[in-house]
Amino acid sequence: MPPPPLTPTGRVILGMIALGRQSGYDIKQFVDKSTRHFWAASYGQIYPELRRLEDAGLITGQSEPTGGRARTVYELTPAGRTALQDWLEPEADPMFEVRDESMLKLFFSDIGTPEQRIANIRAMRESHERTLAQLCSHEEQAAEMPAGPRLTLELGIGLHRGIVEWCAATERRLAEETNRAD
Repeated sequence: MPPPPLTPTGRVILGMIALGRQSGYDIKQFVDKSTRHFWAASYGQIYPELRRLEDAGLITGQSEPTGGRARTVYELTPAGRTALQDWLEPEADPMFEVRDESMLKLFFSDIGTPEQRIANIRAMRESHERTLAQLCSHEEQAAEMPAGPRLTLELGIGLHRGIVEWCAATERRLAEETNRAD
């Protein structure tokens, strides 16, 4: 019987483990330093998913306590490597999902005031400026990065730079429209 389909968190975990043996804690730390800007995972998602992936035969865990703490380190099984390789195959229509509360507020901004709309766009711009700064702080290390992380960094920088530019231009336009209406 084939293993159950990979969940989004399962994909992240298999990918992280494919990069090297990892504990649940290691995976969370690695996610926080790498994919969190576009694909986050919490401890509450990681640990149950590790159990599910192990039950499905996609990973194996080995107890390696450190400093008196229980610690299980996982590695891919051949079936796990195959599942990851299968998932990496391109799709005709890959899933694209954005969960951004500031975009949700923008969508419903007709319910609020023009000032709220501008303030929310400003907050969106400031948030993306912070993310852009974080991503740009890794540019010097990009030459040493494997191709996948380097290309993802480049895409993230371009994406957030584009959002910052759109927000700034939209803030100005809406402020001018509000001033003309007064």
